[in-house]
Parts: sequence; structure tokens; C-alpha cells
Amino acid sequence: MPRIATLLFLFACLGATPTIRAQPAAPKLELALPYSTEPAAAGATFQFSSPNSAYLQTLRERYGLEAVVANQPTALGKAQALCAWVHNRLTHDGRSACSKADPLGILEEVTRGKAVQCVEFGRVLAGALTAVGLPARPLYLKAKNADTRAAAGGHVLTEVWLPDYQKWVVVDGQWDVIPTLNGVPLNAAELSGALASGAAGLDGLTSSNAKIRFYYRWLRPYLYYLDAPLDNRYEQPTAAAAHLMLVPLGAENLTTFQRTTRLRGMRYTSSLADFYPPLTAAAPPQPAATTWPHLPH
Repeated sequence: MPRIATLLFLFACLGATPTIRAQPAAPKLELALPYSTEPAAAGATFQFSSPNSAYLQTLRERYGLEAVVANQPTALGKAQALCAWVHNRLTHDGRSACSKADPLGILEEVTRGKAVQCVEFGRVLAGALTAVGLPARPLYLKAKNADTRAAAGGHVLTEVWLPDYQKWVVVDGQWDVIPTLNGVPLNAAELSGALASGAAGLDGLTSSNAKIRFYYRWLRPYLYYLDAPLDNRYEQPTAAAAHLMLVPLGAENLTTFQRTTRLRGMRYTSSLADFYPPLTAAAPPQPAATTWPHLPH
């Protein structure tokens, strides 16, 4: 007998009525920018470490991450708890960069009193989420004119795969915000569309009373170009890892950031299917790094 049928049969025998909780449906909204929905970037596969890799075991145990999420029964609750943890542990200073690019290295510098930039918030939160079994990646946002701006050309946050919703979701550790529309968490492309349309149900989850409306006004210009590392495994050198950038249809590929920084190792796509691949449920954690399997497009 299939598992669900068996459970229903047992409930009936006990005289109980089962409660089946479904997550809210994904919001229907027009995206602000034109994209393709067909896969285009052949071979562009996002890779993630197993939560039981040696690196992530160390991160999880050294910083007590299991305790941080212990009282959270849902993936979204875990994401919000870790977002607040990173927000409260790191101090932002836009002029102060870390010498290390990995979560453990960044946290060691923070322990010694180092303030950090948005990129470090994004990297630490991505590592913490992956360490508790939620594959995550730093997400680099860039303004339409990021190539000609001398400064303030972008922002870095995190996107995490939430199996409860079967989608990628923005989590901003610097600001302690998870954007939502009618209670459903959003990815960056959806957030851009919700802001452009003035969606009435646009809100956000925060544990620190973040000023959501101010945050969205500040963030909106940066939601034009989106890019993320393809290789998010912590056992590999990641500083120069190739990135995949989501570019609106008809827009020029962004090759320079803030006038002088060449964007090397960048691959480009206008396909939402490439940039937001669905992930299957993770196999039982293995000690070695693994590629989270993608669902077929």
C-alpha cells in the first residue's frame, strides 16, 4: 500500500482526521525584466558541498548551527533563524574587506573584531545554510549601469533552495530580510517584478525589525544583473570560480564592474531555467563533496 494511503488508513482506524499542510502557492506576477524560460547555457551546473563534508561539519559544530535551527520545523524557519544569526554575528563596514573568502576564514576574522562588507554576509550565510542541509549560494546583484558607476554598483546577499516551496529564495543576512509576496518567499527575479509592479502583498520576514520598505527602495536599483558562483563546494578553491550571470533579453553582457574591475570567468544566460534550476531532494549526506542533483528542465 502506498505510504500516503497507509497513513490515511491508520488515521481512519484511530478515528482521527489527518491535517495535511500545504505551502502557499507560488505568486503569479509579471517579471520586471524579459527573460527566456528555455535552458540555454549548456553545461552550466551549480554544485554544492554535502552538509556532512569535513568543512561544513567543522562550520556546523564550531558555531553551534544545529542549536540555532533546533526549534525550527520548516526550511523557511531554519533560513530565517540563520539569517538572524549571521546578521547579529557580523558587523557591516562597506570599506572593510576580509582577507579570507570562505565562511570559516571570515568568521575567524570576525572573532578578532573584523567588520565586513556585504559579500562576507552573503558567503557566511550561504555556508551556514548549506551546513544544515539547505543548498545555498552567494548572489551578486549589479545595477544596470554598474560598469560606469565609480562605487555602489551592487550588493551581495544569498539565495537558498527551500524544498518546502520547491524554489530558490532570497535571504539577506546584512539586512536580516527574507522577501515575501502574500506570505510566499521570493527569488531575486521575482522580487524585481514585485517591486516594479507595486505588488500589494509585498512584505518580508525579519527578526530584527528591519525597515522593509526602506530596504526595498535601496535594493531595487541593484536587481538588474544577477550572478552566482557555479561551484559552491567548500573543499575546492572558490575565489576565482566561474559565475553564471542572468542578463535580461536584449541587454548587453556586463563585463566590467565599477569602471575598472574586469568580470573574469563569467558565463552569461538570459534563461531563468539556467539560473534557477530546481534541485531534487538531497540524497543521504555523504562525507565527500557532492553535486546536488537537478530536476530535468
